Amino acid sequence: MKISRRNFLKGSAMAGALTVLPKVDAHAAPAPESYATLIDLNKCDGCAGKDTPLCVAGCRSGRAQDFPEPIQDQVRDYWPQKKHEDWSNKRHVTDRFTPYNWLFVQQVQVGGQTLSIPRRCMHCDNPPCVKLCPFGINHKTPEGPVYIQENLCMGGAKCRNVCPWSVPQRQAGVGLYTYIQDYLPMGGGVMFKCDLCRKELVQGGTPHCISACPKDAMSIGSREAILARAEELKDEYDGDMYGMDENGGTSTIYVSPVAFSEIDAALQKAAAEQGRKKVVRLNKPENMLEKQKGLALLSLVAPVIGAVAAFGLAGRKTTDEEVQK
Repeated sequence: MKISRRNFLKGSAMAGALTVLPKVDAHAAPAPESYATLIDLNKCDGCAGKDTPLCVAGCRSGRAQDFPEPIQDQVRDYWPQKKHEDWSNKRHVTDRFTPYNWLFVQQVQVGGQTLSIPRRCMHCDNPPCVKLCPFGINHKTPEGPVYIQENLCMGGAKCRNVCPWSVPQRQAGVGLYTYIQDYLPMGGGVMFKCDLCRKELVQGGTPHCISACPKDAMSIGSREAILARAEELKDEYDGDMYGMDENGGTSTIYVSPVAFSEIDAALQKAAAEQGRKKVVRLNKPENMLEKQKGLALLSLVAPVIGAVAAFGLAGRKTTDEEVQK
């Protein structure tokens, strides 16, 4: 189906921008009936012997239809910067977050043993990526998942900047921005990340990564049941938990036989030895909403900014022969 620029702007942008108005304030605390997930590091072995961990492969195959397909002549630098992010020729990368890889397994040596750590969006209880999105198009559902409304995303990457784990990743040459980048130089593409297979959850299904795990190292259930099970495992392993309080609390709980402070120190050491400037840490970050309370005001005005921008763009005269999709 072909959609003209005119119809796209009037239909998707205006309606979408307006519908986010009542949603932005509704994410202060998790609903009692929400889901949580448990990741047991005592069970995960990274699918030893496999080229790709099965949770990663399951996510990539199950969500392939949701991965971006950029228009190559629309992949342009992010004005005024002389750079852009294009992962379309690096879709094979599975050892970090990309727009085509929403889950990866991080391995680290701690105390003579190798730990395999599945990494994906933590689905925070009070996500700063939702509250501080300049266009108000990040949302947290009552069921727990945090997702990006991709058809309205401008790719400004604020969500990645305020995420302690830098989960969302940007792909140029896709989304709303391709229709307006000739005369509105901002943003640059769309941000992508795990949404906990939210559509499957609503239909009673299970996230692809959890279904694919052969070791039952990943599980999902009611928040109350998952937290109770995590406490049991922590006591059983005489170990540690992660995700209860980090970044204001999350819907993803890790349990490990090794203290997470030791794991984080080992991750930093390995990154330094390998000359890597960045590493996805397992530290104890503060929620950016606490660090930047002034920026939190954006959660009140962002949808209005988005609506004004959408109406302004829709008012520009275009022809149906212009960019079609």
